[in-house]
Amino acid sequence: MLPFITFGAIVVIAVREGYLKSQIGTPLLALTFALIVGVITILWAEKNPFKAYGALLAGSLGSLQGISETLVTATPLILTGLAIAFAFRCGMFNIGAEGQFIMGQMGAAWAGFTFKGLPMILHLPLTLLCGTMGGALWASVPGFLKAKRGVHEVINSIMMNYIALYLTHNLVTGVLMAPGQIPVTPAIADSAKLFRFLTFINPTFRVNLGLVVALLAAWLVYLLLWKTTTGYEIRAVGINPHASRYAGINVSKSIMLAMVISGALAGTSGAVHVMGIQHKFVDVFSFIGYGFDGMAVALLGNNHPAGVVIGALLFGALSAGSSRMQLVAGVPKHIVTIIQAFIVFFVAAELIIKKLIARRETKSEFTEAEKEVAG
Repeated sequence: MLPFITFGAIVVIAVREGYLKSQIGTPLLALTFALIVGVITILWAEKNPFKAYGALLAGSLGSLQGISETLVTATPLILTGLAIAFAFRCGMFNIGAEGQFIMGQMGAAWAGFTFKGLPMILHLPLTLLCGTMGGALWASVPGFLKAKRGVHEVINSIMMNYIALYLTHNLVTGVLMAPGQIPVTPAIADSAKLFRFLTFINPTFRVNLGLVVALLAAWLVYLLLWKTTTGYEIRAVGINPHASRYAGINVSKSIMLAMVISGALAGTSGAVHVMGIQHKFVDVFSFIGYGFDGMAVALLGNNHPAGVVIGALLFGALSAGSSRMQLVAGVPKHIVTIIQAFIVFFVAAELIIKKLIARRETKSEFTEAEKEVAG
């Protein structure tokens, strides 16, 4: 019941703030065009697009199992999407969310198996906090370099991604490796695992308390950015850092704070993934992709918490239904990646066109003003 109440509150916020009315048109058009591209691609592969999309829908929303997997996939995407969106609101591109996600996983896994014996009321929040702090600390490095030295955050955060990947790989294949040949950490204690909601219906249902954490995070991000002075300063810096500095806002502080909070959100995403799904850190020696997919979710949601939740649910549904589409219609599940890519492409194209039109209108007004002065 709690996840539905929280989601309902986010919908109310979206309606009240005018998000659904003013900003949902572009994502809907992008989704429509992307699905059309998907139809063309499926036809080109000599498959039935109606059968494929029917299986995709059935696999994601056609059963409780499908809905559960949709929500499981959407949960970390909500948090990484919020992480990217928060940094965007301060004018930064936190491409390091993937590395922060990894460090959040490691922090939660370490706390989960190290502090065994603690009661759940202490162990659960401690494990979540360790994951959150792992992401925040990892993001503080590019945040500090951006705020104090003016080094572009994209360069630093990309490097931090690979440092996180190789660091955790060495830890999991070394001092933190569980007994055996598989590169994983020891399993976290039961007191650090997030409660799964629907196991009384089917033990395989994996949707868990992490969904509530993600939805609460979206609500808190909304309150922070739009209902506090700190949030106003962060958004002002994102719009125009020079004007913000002239107005007396501490730009460096806002940049540092925004990046740390962004990293904390990404780290929380990694933590809930470990605590609710994996129950250990699994070293696959490659990026899982939740941090990178969070960029697409943030773009689709126009960097608004309500939009991020909707975008994450959409991407979660596409991912959850892809396996059934491949099984029933014989269409490779990677077609979903193509659809997701074109959703982002069409959203980005619309933003670029808007900027070009605005620039042309500004140039036209400036030319007319020059003519009036000359005349």
